[in-house]
Amino acid sequence: MNDQELQGMLMSVLPTPTYLFGAILFGIIGFVAYRFGKKTERNKTKWLGVVMMLYPYVTGSDTRLLYAVGIILCVAIYFYRHE
Repeated sequence: MNDQELQGMLMSVLPTPTYLFGAILFGIIGFVAYRFGKKTERNKTKWLGVVMMLYPYVTGSDTRLLYAVGIILCVAIYFYRHE
């Protein structure tokens, strides 16, 4: 196996930098939402924060799905923060 074949295999397995940035960003937003929900005793916000921290592990390496679900969860947290 030459270097080009090895690099091609690694690139098909490793996530892109855009995916990593999104996973970290949405994980931080989820952590902040979890802390806010816990502090203010808002269960929906708290559990949405937990889901937001964990969903990148389920999406695989599909960047578009990561961002679509992340934006939907951010909108849900925004609307549930006052309940």
